[in-house]
Amino acid sequence: MRRTLFESLTRRPLTEIPPLPDDAALAELATSVNRAARRKLGRSLSIRAVDAGSCNGCELEIHALNNAFYDLERFGLRFVASPRHADVLMVTGPVTKNMREALERTYNAMPDPKWVVAVGDCAVDGGLFSGSYAVVGGVGKVVPVDLHIRGCPPQPVQLLAGLLTLLNEAG
Repeated sequence: MRRTLFESLTRRPLTEIPPLPDDAALAELATSVNRAARRKLGRSLSIRAVDAGSCNGCELEIHALNNAFYDLERFGLRFVASPRHADVLMVTGPVTKNMREALERTYNAMPDPKWVVAVGDCAVDGGLFSGSYAVVGGVGKVVPVDLHIRGCPPQPVQLLAGLLTLLNEAG
């Protein structure tokens, strides 16, 4: 037992060193999203996230947008609890039969203009859950989708870039 303890104290971790963050690029991307939101809406962007039956990998990346590193609030982007206050509906996971009605009701409760973003491979077409007896399919089978962000899971920077694309190309 002592030998195992000693080895664990003297050996380096077996994980890779994370890449250095590019703070300037992240700040510019988030500022661009905020600028585009103010141009389109006249105010900051409000986001409502809905898990329609996923494995929670995409939710972790969405929640990372609120952590101290990304901190979207400093750029005027915010997550809201009510769909009545949301401009963007970010949906993760394949839509399960039990979540179909809840997703439709959430979409219908949102004011216009409203956009739907399908986050992750499962939200696009059901991913590895497609064909399951409990899954309806991708988000597009239940509500109209304006943007698909692929990945398993997509990184927070990809989510920001997707929001910027959505705002720049939305009518």
